[in-house]
Amino acid sequence: LRGQKRGGEVTIKPYYQSDRVTLYHGDCLAVLPALGAGSVDAVVTDPPYGIGKRLVRGGRGGSFDMLIDSGADKWDKPVDPSAFSEMFRVSTHQIIWGGNFYALPPCHKPLCWDKVRPNQRKLSEWEYAWTSFIGRAQLFRHCANGGFVSKEQRVHPTQKPLRLMEWCLSFLDSDCSVLDPFMGSGTTGVACVKTGRRFIGIEIDERYCEIAAKRIQAAERECAERLVQA
Repeated sequence: LRGQKRGGEVTIKPYYQSDRVTLYHGDCLAVLPALGAGSVDAVVTDPPYGIGKRLVRGGRGGSFDMLIDSGADKWDKPVDPSAFSEMFRVSTHQIIWGGNFYALPPCHKPLCWDKVRPNQRKLSEWEYAWTSFIGRAQLFRHCANGGFVSKEQRVHPTQKPLRLMEWCLSFLDSDCSVLDPFMGSGTTGVACVKTGRRFIGIEIDERYCEIAAKRIQAAERECAERLVQA
C-alpha cells in the first residue's frame, strides 16, 4: 500500500481500477482515512465475526466493542473497533453482516439470511446483518450447503452467496456508490457490477485482492458483452 501526499491530502494508489470500480490492497484503517466524510452512499460489508469469546472495549472514543478469539486464523482476525467509526464517517448508510457480534448502535431494520438448514445444531441456521435503515426486519431464504450453494464456487472461507449480496443491494438506490472495507474475494463488488452500481473495495490479503480483481473483471466483461448483444 503506497500513499502519496498532494495538497495536504493523502492519496492511495489503487490495486485495480476501472470506470466504476476501485480496489485497494491494504488495511482498511490505512485506506479509510483517505476517503472523505460521506464520500460513498453505503457500506455493504462482511467483516470477521462469530469467532469471539471475550469482549474488548475500544475504538476511537470507546464507541464500539468487539468479541475476539486470539486463536483466529489470519483471514478471520478480529476487527479493530476504529474501523466501524471510519465506516460510519465515510458513508450515509451501512449494511454490516455479523452486526450482532459488535456493539453497534440499535438496529431498526435487521436483515436475516435463512440458510434453510433445518435441525442443524452444529451449523448456523441463519445470519444477521445490522443496517442503518428504519423499517421492518427482512428475511432472505437461500439454501446453502456448508454455507454455499453447490453451484457457486467457493474461493474464500467466509464468502457470501452472490444472490444474497444482490439482495442486500436491493435496499439501496440503483445508482449508489458502495464501499466494502473487508472485500475478501469480491462478491459485493461482483454484485455491484451486475446491478450497475459503483464499487470501492479494500482487502488486506493480496491473494484475495487478486481473486476479487479477476472476479470483478470477469463480471465487467460479461456486462459489456450483454450491452453489445443488446
